[in-house]
Amino acid sequence: MARNKHPEITVELILNTAQRLFVEIGYEKTSMQNIMDETGLSKGAIYHHFKSKEEIFNVVAERIGAENVKRFEEIRRDPARNGKEKLEALFRSSLLHPNQEKVLKMVPYLMDDPRFLAVEMKEIMEYTAPEIIRPLLEEGIADGSLQIEDPEMTAEAVMILMDLWVNPALQPSTAEETRRRCRISGRLMKEMGLDIFTEELMEASCRYAELLRTTRGKNMPEKEKGD
Repeated sequence: MARNKHPEITVELILNTAQRLFVEIGYEKTSMQNIMDETGLSKGAIYHHFKSKEEIFNVVAERIGAENVKRFEEIRRDPARNGKEKLEALFRSSLLHPNQEKVLKMVPYLMDDPRFLAVEMKEIMEYTAPEIIRPLLEEGIADGSLQIEDPEMTAEAVMILMDLWVNPALQPSTAEETRRRCRISGRLMKEMGLDIFTEELMEASCRYAELLRTTRGKNMPEKEKGD
């Protein structure tokens, strides 16, 4: 296929193809050659727009992130919900939206690649906790739907629990392991004044854990029974 005369069309082709491959076979197994083969573009055509597979991945992740932010903003501006209801809707949107499954399938286990773990932690501390979660906690305090102490630290603690400890993308986990983490996280969040981690969200996390183990072919170490 000849190089497209319209660069924006070529970029879109590269990104759409790369995203599909990242979801289907994972970031680690996708090569630049795979992207060339699937798009029909030459090496020069792809490298003209992107320096590396990592750069392509970053742009793909940014696109998905922008979609998520748009949904979160719609929730945050909803006048029909109080602070607690907005927080509940945000967690539902985060865990149950198809984008979550896409992202989980794309990235390697975070513990296997410190780069992704560092990016995730930076995102939590510099954006998600202060810009998304904390304002909803403060709104809940103001409208009386939440009784929270220290919304700044609570926002960080909640996101570390949800995006790192409970998140099955951290490391290979069985559904039962994930369920146990969810139960403990739910209790901790309830102690903080956030009784919002529902059974539906717990089961979604467990499904994702099994999905990742299946799609990535990871062998789990034997665990002691009876915990």
